[in-house]
Amino acid sequence: MRILGLDPGLRNLGWGVIEVAGGRIRHIANGVCRTDAGEGLPARLLALHSALTEVVARLAPDCAAVEQTFVSKDAVATLKLGQARAIALLVPAQAGIPIGEYAPNAVKKTVVGVGHAAKEQVDHMVRLQFPAVPIAGPDAADALAIALTHAHQHRGADRLAAALARAGAAAEGQA
Repeated sequence: MRILGLDPGLRNLGWGVIEVAGGRIRHIANGVCRTDAGEGLPARLLALHSALTEVVARLAPDCAAVEQTFVSKDAVATLKLGQARAIALLVPAQAGIPIGEYAPNAVKKTVVGVGHAAKEQVDHMVRLQFPAVPIAGPDAADALAIALTHAHQHRGADRLAAALARAGAAAEGQA
C-alpha cells in the first residue's frame, strides 16, 4: 500500500509518500509545494492544486492522509490554512483516492509517543525512521509523520479485522 501524507499550508504544503508491505515501511519520496506570498490567494491555491496533482499522478498513491486543521486565535490565518487544507483534500479525492484525517496530537502521539511533542521531536523521529533519506524540510517531515500515522492506524484495523474473523470462525466451529 502506498500512502501519501499531506501537511497543509498555504505557503508550504508538505507531502511525503511511503510504501507499506507487511511489516515493512519504505520511504518513496517527499517534498514541499511552495507558493509565493506576494501572489493573490486564487493564484496560490491554483499553484498548490497543480503541484499536488503532479505529485499524485507521478507517485500513484493508494490512499492519502491529511492533518486536520489546528484552530488558532488568528482567524484569518486559520481560514487561509483551511483553504490550503481543502486543496489537500480535493486533489486525492479527484484521483479517487481514499483519505484519512488525523488530529495533530494523534500524529505526534503515534510518531513521538507524546501528543504535545514539539515539531523538532517529530522531525527527529521521522529522520530516525528513514535514516539517510534527504527530507525536504519540516513540512515534508510532518507529511511523512502523517503518512506513518495512517500506516499504523491501518495496521491496527487489519489486526482487529483478522482477530474478529478468527473469533467468528471459532464461534462457528463451536455451533
